[in-house]
Amino acid sequence: QVQLVESGGGLVQAGGSLRLSCAASGGSFSRYNIAWFQQAPQKDREFVAGISRSGDGTYYPDSVKGRFTISRDNSKNTVYLQMNSMKREDTANYYCAAGRGPEGSVWLRTYEWWGQGTQVTVSS
Repeated sequence: QVQLVESGGGLVQAGGSLRLSCAASGGSFSRYNIAWFQQAPQKDREFVAGISRSGDGTYYPDSVKGRFTISRDNSKNTVYLQMNSMKREDTANYYCAAGRGPEGSVWLRTYEWWGQGTQVTVSS
């Protein structure tokens, strides 16, 4: 069983930056593909970044490409999401997810373990 704990959320102005962290415990971290999802009020949870087990492969939807960067440190069992040039539409609860399915998958069902989320609010 893998436990995931997100941190780093908060309030940021449009155009600003924020870095989220996802700390994992209880499993062999380097065996899992990791992804970040966002969920805004009244909306479905959506994929915003994914990273392969080794960290060599990263995946982003067009909406965040060039602004968000996912990385991982397997020695620290931690994944990061660097968010730059933030927009109001980035306001959401951000979830970290881990799974043994295809890397970069945008489908929620690919991921077996989820964190509780961290809130990000972007003000104008």
